[in-house]
Amino acid sequence: MTEETLSLPEALEALEKVAPGVPLLALGQTIFWDEPMKAGVALASRRLGYKRRFVAGVHDTDYFAKLPSGKHRAGAYKALPHNDTTTRGLWSAAGEFSTLFGSETVITRDALASSGLRVDRLKEARPGILDDATEAWGWKGIVSLDEYAPITAHVPLPQIFPELFSTFDWALKSSVEDLTGECQTMAEDVASELRAQICDANEPHLTVSGYYKELLPKFYSLCANADVPLEATTTTELLKFNSATCRLPRFELVDLFANQETRATASRAYDEALRGGSGQYELARFGTGAIPFDLVIPGVGRGTIRLGTRGAVIMTRVPQFLSYKKPLTGVADLAKLIEEKFGPDCTLVGKAVSLIGMLAREFVFVFHEGASSYVKLSRKFHQLLAQNLGRELKMNPVFRVRYDSWTALAVTCSWIRLPEPFQRAFGTEEICSPSLSNRWVEVAGEQDDLLRKLGKLRRPIDLIRFLDESLGGSWHRLAEEYQALQSKLQALTTTLSTIRTQRLALYDERRRLRRARVEAERLKGEHFRAKIFEKDPTPEDLAERHRLELELEKVIHAATQLQAKALEFRHQQQELVSSDAVLRVHERRKQVELEAELKRLRIIRGAYTTAKGLVLSSRRPSAWWFPLVSPDGLWFRETVDQARCYLEPLD
Repeated sequence: MTEETLSLPEALEALEKVAPGVPLLALGQTIFWDEPMKAGVALASRRLGYKRRFVAGVHDTDYFAKLPSGKHRAGAYKALPHNDTTTRGLWSAAGEFSTLFGSETVITRDALASSGLRVDRLKEARPGILDDATEAWGWKGIVSLDEYAPITAHVPLPQIFPELFSTFDWALKSSVEDLTGECQTMAEDVASELRAQICDANEPHLTVSGYYKELLPKFYSLCANADVPLEATTTTELLKFNSATCRLPRFELVDLFANQETRATASRAYDEALRGGSGQYELARFGTGAIPFDLVIPGVGRGTIRLGTRGAVIMTRVPQFLSYKKPLTGVADLAKLIEEKFGPDCTLVGKAVSLIGMLAREFVFVFHEGASSYVKLSRKFHQLLAQNLGRELKMNPVFRVRYDSWTALAVTCSWIRLPEPFQRAFGTEEICSPSLSNRWVEVAGEQDDLLRKLGKLRRPIDLIRFLDESLGGSWHRLAEEYQALQSKLQALTTTLSTIRTQRLALYDERRRLRRARVEAERLKGEHFRAKIFEKDPTPEDLAERHRLELELEKVIHAATQLQAKALEFRHQQQELVSSDAVLRVHERRKQVELEAELKRLRIIRGAYTTAKGLVLSSRRPSAWWFPLVSPDGLWFRETVDQARCYLEPLD
């Protein structure tokens, strides 16, 4: 087993050595994203003569996405974009859609600031501008507006179908518009077929997961342009938990937590695996006795299982209880209690980190690169369990697939009308697929460099000069105007500096006069006490007193004149900075700076969407793009043939 990348046939051969005959499992929450791309693995395995089954499952035991905040509407669903403001923190998986070239690439406020954008100043000038500016281009996700989001398996299809259809239709139309000529005509036919398939499967009695299960074989075959041998299922079926299923290997991890003797050791291993900023909660966060598994009870909902010595609590919205007279000895005891209380159709599903180990006992997960970031935590959890319990936990490896979809476009002859965010990066509005294939990696790198360059342009004049050099046109005139405005303000600054220097000199003189006044008053007082007070002053004494009084008055007069001069300088300053002419210069300068920042924002948006978004969409493309762009199946086959794969251990 190795993480060195291999071709798909080489990786399947390596898999046969370590997990011979073990079924492949493709588990995803929606059919509208990258999941049907795994058809390439199923077809390659069959073509190479391997007899292993290929199971395509709908992960329907997870909660449907919901907004972190906002007004709630029971039973309502809405498609939303994802940005770094109004929908910050949005997560959607069971209903996400990307147009051709689109991806969930949110341009964060930190990314804008790193690229030099004066975010706070722009927000002040244009409130709400960041809503659109940070939005992931070409992506929408459906969320539940319910106060308590249901799991996907419990979402009635009629509640969501109108929003689901309209959002997919938006993605289809936008993608067809990105193609030109004969390619667009053929794409319209494929789009009509896709619409027909999702409408034909719309049965009122279905849930969303049942609907997706119905469509799985059709989408796999349509995207691959070939019949794909697969078994469609759901996690509610795979992890159905009762007395008849509890002995399956997939529930062996559960047994370690159900058994009173091993529970504490298993819980410590789980918590230790999560330490270090994993983003996952340790078990104590779910309450005393919590184990890393949830129970899905039909008609009730999903909740964490908490086990005690005499009873258990299922933390559904309305908690459910189990009671028993002695501690549980294993998974069979737990299954019997659950079946007796809730029936045989409950589902026991692991939390993110423990779910992988449950199914990896019997299946080989097929994951696209970048999918399921919890795998490394699951591996650490399994290793700690084996170490602390002194027993080997046999887990099948993960089969990772890395695509380079845009490079694989070289085999097609499609003409593409580039969406607006990519036009500046590629320097054109329309491009043929081989040219896009040859250039996209270089273009993405250039846009990364551009973002770094923009981040160094901190002074407005530097940004404006950059725009002049790179764009020309009106920016040349604006650069000249801005420089002239700067010169006017510099002249004003020079004048103000001269006045300020003069004022500072007056302050020095004022301090000298204060000292002189104090000295004059001291001399006058001493002379009064020595020669005048209760004395018989001589004419000379009176003359001296008169002289001292004149000296004091002279100092006071000088100080008064100095104060008047200081006020005059202050008025000059105020008149200079508040004159209509100067205010107009300042206002015009702000306008030019705002124009430059708005242009920087637009450039950042295009550069970031190109540099980051194209990489993501190339690695994890929406599978329905392939028949739309290449109805003959060439693009899909080339993408699969070029794929690099590796086996990722779980034990």
